[in-house]
Amino acid sequence: MEQGAQGFYGARTAAPRAAPDRARTAGPGRGTTGDAAGDAARGEHTHGGTGLTGPRPPVQRSSVRGQVLAALRAALVAGELRPGEVYSAPALGERFGVSATPVREAMQQLAQEGAVEVVPNRGFRVVERGARELAELAEVRTLIETPVVLRLARTVSAERWAGLRPLAEATVRAASANCRATYAEADRAFHRAVLALAGNEQLVRIADDLHRRAQWPLVGGPAARGRAALIADAHDHTALLDALIAGDQEAVRALLEQHFRAD
Repeated sequence: MEQGAQGFYGARTAAPRAAPDRARTAGPGRGTTGDAAGDAARGEHTHGGTGLTGPRPPVQRSSVRGQVLAALRAALVAGELRPGEVYSAPALGERFGVSATPVREAMQQLAQEGAVEVVPNRGFRVVERGARELAELAEVRTLIETPVVLRLARTVSAERWAGLRPLAEATVRAASANCRATYAEADRAFHRAVLALAGNEQLVRIADDLHRRAQWPLVGGPAARGRAALIADAHDHTALLDALIAGDQEAVRALLEQHFRAD
């Protein structure tokens, strides 16, 4: 049994790599566990430092790929994976205490989502995003979500809107704690719940994908938005609910436009 590698966010763990990962990473010129030595044989460069900080629990053996994907998404939102930097699967796998295989699979998913791009023989580069892309995402979200929410404002009862209050309050708590990863999840959960009232699963899926892309950090720093901006963003949710409960469609429209520009 091999020694546990350093956990993704710090503490060392003593969990062996999962057997399915061994089987999937074995092959000519590769280590049986997808470690750095095996990947070096393919000429893959290992990024010296991941820049990922903060205490996190070690990855469990069940649904390894899903947990790795969730952790990478959180690191993107928090700015711990920096735009323009290249990260190799073996180096990140060492931080997780798993083989490179689930990391590669998670990174491939992020590549499909547009968060990273493949760099042959090196790893994955975090995509550099500018203000123009963020403005384009805000425009598309406005075009998609605003008409739907305005229609719902005319048909959904005040009681049903009030039932979303705990989700809105969860965003305020996350913003007050200045936890960007938690806020990102709470923010999307609130918007998904609002749009779900339309009964269109494709709408919810597409809007959530756009929302996730809008949450990735811009070039120029890991935390472009401060705590005050997050809190203001969160209070937009509670104000929106107040307007929906009151049936004030003009206030709903204005709040949505303001909210999408701020995201």
